[in-house]
Amino acid sequence: MPVDSSPSTLPAPASLCLLRTSAIGDVTHVVPLVRTLQQAWPRTALTWVVGKLERKLVGDIEGVDFVTFDKGAGWAGMRAVWDALHGRRFDALLQMQVAARSNLLSLGVRAARRVGYDRARSRDLHGLVVNERIPARTGEHVLDAMGSFCEPLGLKQTQVRWDIPIPEEARVWASEQLPGDTPTLLVSPTSSHALRNWYPERYAAVIDHALARGWRVALVGGPSAGERTMADAVLAACKREPLDLTGKDTLKRMLAMCSRAQLLLTPDSGPMHMANAVGTKVLGLHAASNPNRSGPYSDRRWCVDKYDEAARRFLGKPASELAWGTKIERPGVMGLIGVDEVLERFEAFASSSGLA
Repeated sequence: MPVDSSPSTLPAPASLCLLRTSAIGDVTHVVPLVRTLQQAWPRTALTWVVGKLERKLVGDIEGVDFVTFDKGAGWAGMRAVWDALHGRRFDALLQMQVAARSNLLSLGVRAARRVGYDRARSRDLHGLVVNERIPARTGEHVLDAMGSFCEPLGLKQTQVRWDIPIPEEARVWASEQLPGDTPTLLVSPTSSHALRNWYPERYAAVIDHALARGWRVALVGGPSAGERTMADAVLAACKREPLDLTGKDTLKRMLAMCSRAQLLLTPDSGPMHMANAVGTKVLGLHAASNPNRSGPYSDRRWCVDKYDEAARRFLGKPASELAWGTKIERPGVMGLIGVDEVLERFEAFASSSGLA
């Protein structure tokens, strides 16, 4: 989808610094803003302070100077960013992360204009490191909130595109794992927030169903111990055998796999937004988080949404009465999502796509 940004009546800035270091999904949401800025002001120098892992996903975007923040290095990682930016001055800083560590990190960015979140979305002394704010809105998807960081500069993001580069090596690898044109379901079962995870035996039931319907199913995930443990539990519960690619891919290979698959089954997670970025449909599992805020941006038709039911059961009020962005990460919340509801969405997608 092409980027469409309303023209600015202000002169183009010579340089901008974007600060959003993590996480994978949120960094994916920043890319359309980069594209908007590049189209509107092709001569503006863009610098992006990004996390070490996240740079592996977006660090080859042309026309952007990336400065890596290694949060695992503690103070040394922060000083490395400050050293990399020493002597540089920007027309504006877009401070798109409100965590205390990111607010502190931003002190090493010299910029006359420092654009941050509105007061309702600020925390951890965010207001002390910014001098301008994005429009105060509620009910926005996270991507739209990040896109609004161009508004104080005189632009408006009205459409989005990603075009995250996928190296040829990653495409070849993905085609070797998922050859041909068999309808493919990727299952990425693990979120970085454990209470967003569904249950292994329920994933297994969906996998068995898809395999019985003639689909190819690949279990995917990163190399962490938690992801391996979840994958093993899912495989142990399966009656049929999916491909197990857990821990074998990179972020770029994951993008390439998504581009070859028809559907991704996942809780609220980074892979959800990576798949959306390459146009792959997502069967998202939402009870702990609101899909209208953090679900797949482009198409949420295939998601299971139990957020309102979770709000009523765990917080005693409907979702409409919760502060926007409230997470319901409580033990048992994902149990509200039944296998039958997921299978219904799977079959609805298959029918709509001519793959039934």
